Amino acid sequence: MSKTTGKAIECKAAVCWEPRQPLSIETVKVEPPRGGEVRVRIAFTGICHSDAHILNGCIEAKLPVILGHEASGVVESVGEGVTNFEEGDHVITMFLPECNQCRCCTSGKTGTCEVFMDKNYANGLLMDGTSRFSIRGKTVYHFFDTSTFSQYTVIPAISLVKVNPVAPLEKICLLSCGIPTGYGTAVNTAPVKQGSVCAVWGLGCIGLATVMGCKAAGAARVIGIDINADKFELSKKFGVTESLNPLDYDKPINEVLKEKTNGGLDFAFECVGTTKTMEQAFMSLHKGWGKLLVVGLAPDGDAIKVPPFELLYGKTITGALYGDHRRAKQVPELVNKYMRGEILIDEFITHTMPLDRINEAFDLQRDGKSLRSVVTM
Repeated sequence: MSKTTGKAIECKAAVCWEPRQPLSIETVKVEPPRGGEVRVRIAFTGICHSDAHILNGCIEAKLPVILGHEASGVVESVGEGVTNFEEGDHVITMFLPECNQCRCCTSGKTGTCEVFMDKNYANGLLMDGTSRFSIRGKTVYHFFDTSTFSQYTVIPAISLVKVNPVAPLEKICLLSCGIPTGYGTAVNTAPVKQGSVCAVWGLGCIGLATVMGCKAAGAARVIGIDINADKFELSKKFGVTESLNPLDYDKPINEVLKEKTNGGLDFAFECVGTTKTMEQAFMSLHKGWGKLLVVGLAPDGDAIKVPPFELLYGKTITGALYGDHRRAKQVPELVNKYMRGEILIDEFITHTMPLDRINEAFDLQRDGKSLRSVVTM
């Protein structure tokens, strides 16, 4: 048993005190886990755009908050009633829980969990309505029940997955969010068929993971679309067959795509998170069967506008959280696929830095200079 079991731990964490301000490195007190919870020593955490949405004020959160949700670590201690984890287990954090009891989890139709849909994450509290974080007696709030920008964090057991202890934690942390989200949307949600013509808007981490999924599913063409042409060469490594920059054309990109694809796309994946690109992607679909997969997270309150008659032609719009992966079963298999060389992870990591440089990681992301930064905790 760990010497810290049942005791509060003091550690370093990057805290968001207010939007549009740099994160502050603070000493935070982390209480022991309660029933159904696990306290985890975070080893590595990725920098995701969902965290940036809080920082830039696009999505509201209760402040002060410890952000972060894409991480790997080691179990330090478990709370009452937790039997599927023990001290020393290697784990990946999950922003999307898996209760295995709700209608969604037991349906076999989706990777979504009703615990996630019903919980008010905006209040920044764990499932019992309290926080495990404080600074000098002041409550600090949770983010997605994960808060991985802290060296230690308390997470519901249903938001963790145990993984192969041989797998490198500094790599597989990216299987906590970005890579499975894109990859799974192509292979699980779409699903892409052999010989399909696909296009992916946004060649960041999630977009390239989507490309990788399209390639794995047997797509004949995977068209990468981005206004940053510097991404085009690297995208070939993940499976992009041709690239388009909308700024190079004097007509809408959906018209360009219809001309280049004999009437339109089989599958369009929007990985940017703007309604403009979602609408472009929808209008690029082939009539009769084209499907738009919304992967990017748009700001609160935004809405897509599409001509209803286009839906009558048979076009569809859908989306998924975490690529419709069943976490406990499929995430460990993704880890094993990486170990066998069947999926890429290393190629997504462009920067690695310590916790005290975490703001630099967000700067690189904002400026389009990083694919994924990994922070060493």
